[in-house]
Amino acid sequence: MSTAEEIAKAAKTAFEESQLVPAEERVTALRHIRAALEANKATILAANVVDVHAAKFEVAAGRMEESLLSRLDLNKGDKWESMLQGITDVAELPDPTGIVSYAKELDDGLELYRVSCPIGVLLVIFEARPEVVVNIAALAIKSGNAAILKGGKESNETTQLLAQAIAAGLSKSSLPSTYVQTIQTRAEVSSLLSLDQYIDLVIPRGSNSLVRNIQNNTRIPVMGHADGLCSVYLDESADPEKAVRIVVDSKTDYPSACNSTETLLIHESLLSSLWPTVAQALISAKVRLLCDPPTLSAIESLSLPSSLVSPSTLDAYTTEHLTLTLAVAAVPSLAHAIRHINAHSSHHTDSIVTESRAAAAAFVRGVDSAGTFVNASTRFADGFRYGFGTEVGISTGRIHARGPVGLEGLVSYKYVLSGTGKAGHVVGEFGVGEGKRRFTHRLIEEKRLPF
Repeated sequence: MSTAEEIAKAAKTAFEESQLVPAEERVTALRHIRAALEANKATILAANVVDVHAAKFEVAAGRMEESLLSRLDLNKGDKWESMLQGITDVAELPDPTGIVSYAKELDDGLELYRVSCPIGVLLVIFEARPEVVVNIAALAIKSGNAAILKGGKESNETTQLLAQAIAAGLSKSSLPSTYVQTIQTRAEVSSLLSLDQYIDLVIPRGSNSLVRNIQNNTRIPVMGHADGLCSVYLDESADPEKAVRIVVDSKTDYPSACNSTETLLIHESLLSSLWPTVAQALISAKVRLLCDPPTLSAIESLSLPSSLVSPSTLDAYTTEHLTLTLAVAAVPSLAHAIRHINAHSSHHTDSIVTESRAAAAAFVRGVDSAGTFVNASTRFADGFRYGFGTEVGISTGRIHARGPVGLEGLVSYKYVLSGTGKAGHVVGEFGVGEGKRRFTHRLIEEKRLPF
């Protein structure tokens, strides 16, 4: 069995070797991986049933959250088909590497280009959702990055078979077999977090505690995906039909997802008009409402089930419920809504329902989140829905990549300086004194490398 250092070193070597492999070969590898997954569908889904069965015992024993169980099931709905479609979508996206975003002439025959390039070796640590193995492998391969993947122990059976299918697909391409590797234990993670000479970026995808633990235990840069404390604000001009549809979808479409809404804010002018209608729609969808005094008082006359309506506590507005539970509060103005969101949210995704262009503009500027939506469900915050093919996760940070992280979030850039002068170019010839050359700093219209 390879040690953590051997795994990391192999990943670094694989990354370096892959840089001279044509981009078309990365697409070929993705197609082989999809074929290998399709060929092993029955075996993989059977293993997933075993994982889900074991997880149910953990939930019953109180050792696992119900939301993790929901994310674990690969047989649920269209998860399998969406996972495979994600591979195809990523394969068909434009190559994110080698793109020139800046080009300037510094002198006659001396040209500077800023060119997108892979980050290097990614260490991705995630919980529960086994399809993430495939999502991330596809994005890493397409963007030219090597990857080391660690799933949660609750998905071990499924993850191992998915990893085998990925390895089988890679073996039919020109990419090194160690381009995508998986690990199984926390001890391996701990060791890898100290190997900054080999690993270039850590991406933890899971709970806030997982992200914080990783950030506190490594020198490697971390692209954090923290809690999904999303909110919907019903502005005083909100259209009733839009409000009901957006709030119900944001909460009920997939409650255990990180882009599910956890807090509903209501302009106080709507407490006796729109709010009761929205509340009844939520109750009909079996949503439990945790209400502050004004919103609770406004629906007391509706005789709603006491099991689904109760007073809120302060921590209700800082909790990622991941169930059919929604914290509700009234606010006197848009400004108060913005302040509440910025103070209580995880800066993931927040939405306003409004017919006012001014309110919409203020909301999208004032709310400090990776996604600020107008008249749309927070559930749209997703790499697949954004057209990224799939995503590594949703970054709630502010540096490098923010929101759903697709291919563009997995590339950096380098500066390429090209000199074509007969004697080459040297800095000593440039300056402000007599006889010194001056930089031209002329923009180059055609942003393309000359070689």
